[in-house]
Amino acid sequence: MKAEYGELKGNFGEVRLLPESIDDLWHLQHLIAEGDLVFATTFRSVDTTADKIRPEKVEKRPVRLGIRVDRVEFSEHGVRLRIFGIIEHGIDIGAHHTLNVETGYEISVIKAWRPLDRERIARAVKASVYGVIHILTIEEGEAELFRLRQFGPESVITVTAGSGKGAESESRTGFFDQVNGYIADISGPLIIAGPGFIKDDFVRYAKGKSSAGAGRAVVVETRRIGRGAVQEVIGKGALDKLFDDLQLSREVQMMDEVLMRISKDGAVTYGRAEVAQAIEFGAVEQVLIVDSLLHDPEILRIIETAESMRATVVVLSSQFEPGERLTALGGIAALLRYTLTR
Repeated sequence: MKAEYGELKGNFGEVRLLPESIDDLWHLQHLIAEGDLVFATTFRSVDTTADKIRPEKVEKRPVRLGIRVDRVEFSEHGVRLRIFGIIEHGIDIGAHHTLNVETGYEISVIKAWRPLDRERIARAVKASVYGVIHILTIEEGEAELFRLRQFGPESVITVTAGSGKGAESESRTGFFDQVNGYIADISGPLIIAGPGFIKDDFVRYAKGKSSAGAGRAVVVETRRIGRGAVQEVIGKGALDKLFDDLQLSREVQMMDEVLMRISKDGAVTYGRAEVAQAIEFGAVEQVLIVDSLLHDPEILRIIETAESMRATVVVLSSQFEPGERLTALGGIAALLRYTLTR
């Protein structure tokens, strides 16, 4: 993400945002809310005299519009963000319009920016400096490659021994060749994980084939492969070896802390009413909220109160396992400075 701040009065003003990846579009979904004013260059039908003579030839032309947002939809598979609203600036004021935001499409957002919003922008900008992280999980005869998005792991390919063509693919060498072929073009950070010695054998084999990816890979021991292994990798802090502020790593560690404290009846609470009460008592150190609740008015009031009491607010992705666990607890929890009497 690229971001450029305009002149802000207090926390209100314009920020120009340029998404560079699907992760950035996901961030924008949570940065833009109902009632915000968004400016962008878009295409809209413009009537001319010729158009009225030949209405079937109505032409769409680029225009600069400012729309007041009604709702926002993120399509992970369509790789775009749709912003629906009413035109307030430009042509056809009062009409409905939809902005289809894709990577490389600049928008300007005018709103009151919360500290939570500013932190999210900073995180997205920082993440864009690094290449996309891949995690290869591998055991005897089976491997799965994941692309690590900021909203969770995305499976790229699964390889099993014998899935290729020819008798050679039945052998370990053939299996290693297949897997090595998929990591050959990875230019960003790579982690290779799995149980036992198979991952080490593969790394040695790939290095012998002059695989640049394997040569710079971080190797991590896990109990399993697949999506579970990805969470193990993140929970162990292996990603910190690649860069020091990955949100997913913090999410795993914080949810582990929440669940551990719950199991020990410790300094933790969860649920809207319970967290709100703990904030009023000044007992909250950190509030965890799942991103799907960020546009809920009651949750926004809780966030504002928490921040006014100097509590830290952390947003978890609903598309990653820690966020799913938090959703099961009502979507909100708090780590406390001390245990409250129940």
